[in-house]
Amino acid sequence: MTDAGNAGAALDGQPAVVLHREALHSLVRVLKRRGRTVIGPTVRDQAIVLGELESGDDLPHGWGVELDAGRYRIRRRVDTAVFAHSAGPQSWKPFLHPQRVRRWTADRDPDGEVTVHEEEPQSVSYAFLGVRPCDLRAIRILDRVMIGGRFKDPAYGSRRAGAFLIAVECTEPGATCFCVSMGSGPAVDMGYDLALTEVLDDAGHRFLCRSGSEEGSAVLAELPRQPADDVTRAAAVDAVRMAAERMGRAMPPVDLRTLMRDTLEADRWDDVTARCLNCGNCTMVCPTCFCTTTEDVSDLSGDHAERWSRWDSCYDLDFTRLHDGPVRASQRSRYRQWLTHKIGTWHDQFDSTGCVGCGRCIVWCPTGIDLTEEVHALHREATQKGAPG
Repeated sequence: MTDAGNAGAALDGQPAVVLHREALHSLVRVLKRRGRTVIGPTVRDQAIVLGELESGDDLPHGWGVELDAGRYRIRRRVDTAVFAHSAGPQSWKPFLHPQRVRRWTADRDPDGEVTVHEEEPQSVSYAFLGVRPCDLRAIRILDRVMIGGRFKDPAYGSRRAGAFLIAVECTEPGATCFCVSMGSGPAVDMGYDLALTEVLDDAGHRFLCRSGSEEGSAVLAELPRQPADDVTRAAAVDAVRMAAERMGRAMPPVDLRTLMRDTLEADRWDDVTARCLNCGNCTMVCPTCFCTTTEDVSDLSGDHAERWSRWDSCYDLDFTRLHDGPVRASQRSRYRQWLTHKIGTWHDQFDSTGCVGCGRCIVWCPTGIDLTEEVHALHREATQKGAPG
């Protein structure tokens, strides 16, 4: 878990400040004036989703959520909290790593000569307003996967390079959140331009705000603000600390990488397989799942062709199909691959876990499969089989 005492820290010793609720309107205006496309949470179609914000009014003022395995509902709150809701059905992944990206086009002229044009990465200047600590960690994980190694994805790199991140510390976790177990929240630690902690008490509705970059400081300088007072600092720290104590889920306190390695033949895999639909919802909503496949298309004349990359899922039979059939033909092998990679062998590839504890895969599984429950069951089975006598 990141340190809840981070509230109040700032870039290069610059003091944290207090923004009142109305400053969110100014923040959106300043970002748009700087040429940013502002993306943040908003209420649409009975869900809190991520979309383009035209003003601070588009944020989900006074809305919360009720979550459980396979269940999601929005609800009206009794207060005007803006960010007192946990992760919705979307992460920030689709804005940085779109579902479909054209890589190149090819055209054949009447003389039969073929010309190939490589697709230039789309130039986008995003500002992400309301990035949860778990999602902030997920973006760092995607950075490592997509642009941190020898082979870099130019489409991701272009979008990521211009992104301005405004993190919001979690003060009200959902029933499916387990970021404490994964060390990714509820406080933010690094990788943000601005960080907000929402405070509602007898002294009013306000945000403790600190900068984490030079551009963050420049944006903050354009907002109506006042020096942070001790009451607001203490309230922000307490809110994050209490959120850490109210996590709805938790992983077993063991080495998950070792547990996954040692339970590959556990009976529990059969139990979860009987419930899994292999729909791939968990990979679609996961903020770190990154797999793609390549798709070539052409027009009816055969004179124009395009190559696209699109999201793929390890639950798809064709994901590992070779000339003799799929490598992972059984449901058991596909679910096991997803979970053991996410919290086990991801370490071998990228030196970290691939799970940030956001709980989206639990909420949006149509049969309510809970990966924390599955990991606890694997741990119990391993413990029982290893017990003497």
